[in-house]
Amino acid sequence: EELKALWCASFPGTELRGLISEQWKEMGWQGKDPSTDFRGGGFISLENLLFFARNYPKSFQELLRKQNGDRAIWEYPFAVAGVNITFMLIQMLDLQAVKPRSLLGAVFLKLLSENDRAFDILYCITFKLMDQQWLDMHATYMDFNTVMKSTRRQLERELLIEDIQRVEDMPSYKLLAR
Repeated sequence: EELKALWCASFPGTELRGLISEQWKEMGWQGKDPSTDFRGGGFISLENLLFFARNYPKSFQELLRKQNGDRAIWEYPFAVAGVNITFMLIQMLDLQAVKPRSLLGAVFLKLLSENDRAFDILYCITFKLMDQQWLDMHATYMDFNTVMKSTRRQLERELLIEDIQRVEDMPSYKLLAR
């Protein structure tokens, strides 16, 4: 059901011909069965994509359709990038731990106490930030890991700014458009 909802939010008015379909490649899944691409980020990565599509549809559509900037011939695959972003955030914030073992994890817990959707919003910020880094670096598909590392460093810097009380206070939050 969540995959169908993601399709409807991504391509309104376009009928999905089946949960296993070549159509999924249009969204940047590696094959015709998107469920095989979740191993890194798990179900939460699907929830993140759906939250992004529903809450920041303008930004979501701009990224999905690669509408802004001077684009490379070999772009990053949108959906798979989204799964990778979830995985990177889980690692960076040390979310597998029972309690935070890092300063970033502790900072994130504070943000989460202010807004229970902080992870979802941070995901959306990260996706926009990654795309901006992609454009700034004139990246191609082969540069994906370098762009992700650069994105992570930028996020770490922003999360450690003293004045950040809410995820919406992060400088990169302004990249999001509803």
